[in-house]
Amino acid sequence: MKILCYITLLMLISGCATQVPTAISKPPEKELTIEQVQMDIDKYSGSQVRWGGVITKVDNQASQTWVEIVTRKLSKNGQPLSDSQSHGRFIASFATFIDPAVYKVGTSITVVGTITEEHVGMIGEYAYKFPVVTVSSVYLWPKKVRTPYRRYYPAPWPYQQPWPYYYQRHPHSPWPYYYRPYPFSR
Repeated sequence: MKILCYITLLMLISGCATQVPTAISKPPEKELTIEQVQMDIDKYSGSQVRWGGVITKVDNQASQTWVEIVTRKLSKNGQPLSDSQSHGRFIASFATFIDPAVYKVGTSITVVGTITEEHVGMIGEYAYKFPVVTVSSVYLWPKKVRTPYRRYYPAPWPYQQPWPYYYQRHPHSPWPYYYRPYPFSR
């Protein structure tokens, strides 16, 4: 019976976690950096890469979509580290339409794909060589939501916990409705 409870609990816990695709979470055998590829794109054409970063531009064309990404260092599971320095930019090429409302500028993204070509584009007035990666797997990372921290003030006496809820809402309460003896009470 205990084993059945443990298995059920494990299944419930694993069902609540977001599932990162295996292709994204597992690094390729030979990791290539964007600096290596930019030096000689012809040499690395056809190589499999796992790169990630932050979206800077989405360009929907007639037959494909190009997403310009500023690279960031990746963690073990493939998530771009927000505090890391950029080492360059690349273009992720998708064969289908990509909605710019979903792939927003500033969203963290990780792609797995094959290096196909080099595209010379402009960043401001500067001509830049972008490696183009044909995407086979993609993952948009959800934004982390910061929750406010509530301080806990323990009761000054050991025999009673903080004031019960009904003391603050009860019509015959000795305190006015706006007075709350503890900041975390309702």
